[in-house]
Amino acid sequence: MKMRVKLTFPQNLIKEPVIFTMSKRFEVMPNIRRARITDTVGEMILELDGQEEHVNNGVQYLRDQGVEVELIEGDIVQ
Repeated sequence: MKMRVKLTFPQNLIKEPVIFTMSKRFEVMPNIRRARITDTVGEMILELDGQEEHVNNGVQYLRDQGVEVELIEGDIVQ
């Protein structure tokens, strides 16, 4: 399954390896489509690939860490 998401990281998570940890812990392969990181906020558009349960668990992990997750519908990456 593939899922596109927009992630918004709070300042305290910008330098933390949450994407790496999520990908290892839940066997999800992230594909970074776009990213913008500043000293105060991080935004990233990812395509997540893996088994449906793994992807869903990975997304929940990100939310539990404090990352805002928005699902992106369709093929157009904004």
